[in-house]
Amino acid sequence: MTDKQSPLMQADWQYVTKNSLEDFSRADWQIMLSQRSQYYREQQARQVLRLLSESEHDSTFGYQINNFRHCLQSATLALRDGLDEEDIVVCLLHDVGFIACPDSHGEFAAALLGCYVSERNHWMLQRHALFQDAHCPHHPLAQVDARERWRGHPHFEWAATFVDRYDQAAIDPNYECAPLSEFEPMVMRLFARVPRIPHLP
Repeated sequence: MTDKQSPLMQADWQYVTKNSLEDFSRADWQIMLSQRSQYYREQQARQVLRLLSESEHDSTFGYQINNFRHCLQSATLALRDGLDEEDIVVCLLHDVGFIACPDSHGEFAAALLGCYVSERNHWMLQRHALFQDAHCPHHPLAQVDARERWRGHPHFEWAATFVDRYDQAAIDPNYECAPLSEFEPMVMRLFARVPRIPHLP
């Protein structure tokens, strides 16, 4: 390794030293593919947790708590209500893209988690921002009845419950949350699942 190369995750791994993908041989791609699967298994959950934890000390634009604490509060509420591990992780990460892509943060979370969670949670993540509008009757831009187009859908009630109990109410500065470390093993286990291909909406 030169001082300009990033370190490999494993000491016995190999670099592909060509500087253009067009120059990669079939053997080069075999090296990349064999190392990539293990890299993702070990790094994906850690990088997702880092994405969330980096916002721990962020300011806020008006809410009494920042987005990190909102996510932690959502997951803690789910934990204390006895929800299963997948639902708890979904609560923890549902707004992980809230600042980076505010207008499509639901789709961001659905894309991030969709291969590892149930169709029920994938569907809810995609739509939870619109379901939240039902709780914002005085918001000048809220579509208060937006969720009604999905009433009768098998996942409607879960989306409504999630937003009511674990999203719109998870903004209390006096609520004592569990530490992020309590949820880290759950996140690691979720991303260790064999990825599935989510259904299209």
